[in-house]
Amino acid sequence: MRAGFILSEVWSGLRKNVSMVLSVVLVTFVSLLFVGAAILLQMQVGQMKDYWYDRVQVSVFLCPPDSEATNCVEGEATDTQKKNIEDQLNSSELAPYVDEVYFEDKGEAFEHFQDQFKGTSLEGTVPEDEMNESFRVKLQDAEKYDIIKESFSSTQGVEEVVDQNQLLDRLFSVLNIATVVAVAIAGIMLLCAMLLIATTIRLSAFSRRRETGIMRLVGASNTFIQLPFLLEGVIASAIGATLSAGALGLLVHFGVSGWLEGQATGFSLISGVNVLIVAPILIAIGVIMAGASSLITLNKYTKV
Repeated sequence: MRAGFILSEVWSGLRKNVSMVLSVVLVTFVSLLFVGAAILLQMQVGQMKDYWYDRVQVSVFLCPPDSEATNCVEGEATDTQKKNIEDQLNSSELAPYVDEVYFEDKGEAFEHFQDQFKGTSLEGTVPEDEMNESFRVKLQDAEKYDIIKESFSSTQGVEEVVDQNQLLDRLFSVLNIATVVAVAIAGIMLLCAMLLIATTIRLSAFSRRRETGIMRLVGASNTFIQLPFLLEGVIASAIGATLSAGALGLLVHFGVSGWLEGQATGFSLISGVNVLIVAPILIAIGVIMAGASSLITLNKYTKV
């Protein structure tokens, strides 16, 4: 009987405050959409790091003819300089950091250049004899690329040390900034949602203050009186959280797995599995947020 009464009170409150309940649902939906987007974005950054850091290389470019670099005053890198560089890469000092070393000669460099710029205005603009020979170094830990750069920055015969991680770090920095912005917006929206939930519960409690007073007089407990109002806020917030999880699922399914996956074939992208992980988190945040806001409001406005 008590459960039936509480459910009837919850339904009555939701029906009487439809516009306010819809407002709570929408604000919760938007705020948790930003929270979910921020979590998924960080998951994407993590997957990209795992994928690319395992594949990127540090390239030690050797001096070509007519180079103006400081280490190339003697002209093109000599066989002796190449041997010294190779020995240094395979030395015991760098062994803990270097996983594999591969030498790319001018012919291979020219082929890679032609493949990379095939069909563009750059194709065929650099002759084979002007291409840089290089040592391609795969590291044990891709985040320790500075060690290679420092080791060869002043080595004779080395024109430049290029690390692909520098480009990735810039990309990840941009994605991290986007995450911070999403979290900031989500925080503001969550605050708005809590204030709106508090206002909705306060209006609902005010409209039923007479019934609350009667229940208090007949000896009803605080929990029994407050529970219907609490459930109203929790239900509205849970609906908004569920809608935000559904919207993220559609976005990932059609936007990431459907469209972006075909455009960015070299990336490891998030999928529906990640959304399934995030969905319970969003619902939990929505329920806790609504419950806390409702309890604070009810302790003040259900006293008789």
